[in-house]
Amino acid sequence: MKIKLTLLSFFAVFALTASAQSDYKNSIGIRLGSGYYDVIAAAFKTFISQPAALEFDLGVRPYSAGDLSWTNLSISGAYQHHFPIGNIEGFKWFVGGGVVLSNTFSDFDDRSGFNAGIFPTGGVDYKLKNAPFAFSADIRPTITIVSGYDYYNNFYANGGLTARYVF
Repeated sequence: MKIKLTLLSFFAVFALTASAQSDYKNSIGIRLGSGYYDVIAAAFKTFISQPAALEFDLGVRPYSAGDLSWTNLSISGAYQHHFPIGNIEGFKWFVGGGVVLSNTFSDFDDRSGFNAGIFPTGGVDYKLKNAPFAFSADIRPTITIVSGYDYYNNFYANGGLTARYVF
């Protein structure tokens, strides 16, 4: 009888833990970044399994310095592995990595070109309990592999804050 009760308790805890981890499946919103390739981006995140998520961002960053102006357009994709933080429902931290592709548009040749980089990522993600919104903060220190125009000499930190609608 004790074995049956222990097994029943184990499965009940497992079921509660599994359901507590599935806070949402998909989300879409806005990411505000500090990076070279994007200062604002449309952000989409989807969980492909229960700790694994993919995040895609389509970003833009306009620049100007004196008479010069240029614009970066970028797309990035990252894999994120999520871990619960204590017993706080909806609050997780994540680690992962990704790739960013960007193009700098300018009338000046020395300020234009295609860029590609890789980055590790880490951060926190919080899904509101009674509302369909999730928020995250992350860091993406990026190393440029292909550099058409690189303002930061092949390395730049990129932190971001994201607000997304969950569906």
